[in-house]
Amino acid sequence: MTQADAQTEATPETFDIVRGETLYAEYCAACHGADLEGQPDWRSPGPDGVLPAPPHDETGHTWHHADSVLFDYTKLGGKAALARQGVDFESGMPGFDEQLSDAEIWDVIAYIKSTWPERQRAIQAERSAQTQ
Repeated sequence: MTQADAQTEATPETFDIVRGETLYAEYCAACHGADLEGQPDWRSPGPDGVLPAPPHDETGHTWHHADSVLFDYTKLGGKAALARQGVDFESGMPGFDEQLSDAEIWDVIAYIKSTWPERQRAIQAERSAQTQ
């Protein structure tokens, strides 16, 4: 699979949220926090110009993005995912396409979404529906 083919066309109908939580702890928590709280001052670039890892809880902006964006960002990494949209941006988010399968990425996303209050889940679901 090439990076150009990386996006999964449709969100799967079933997820393993327990597996997603385990994978989140293994691959994501070091940067995004064990409780999805993100790094301190995540809205301000560090000395290297790169933004710290944002929270994935309801206080962050993860729920502002459609599933396809979340998937691509996780699979390809921030810089490559944004480059596909014509945006040149230095992102600290690495791609996990060599560590996680597509199904595992979807499980992590499902776990993160499962922690949001109903309002954020509904808004994010509507945004995801509009991109399909």
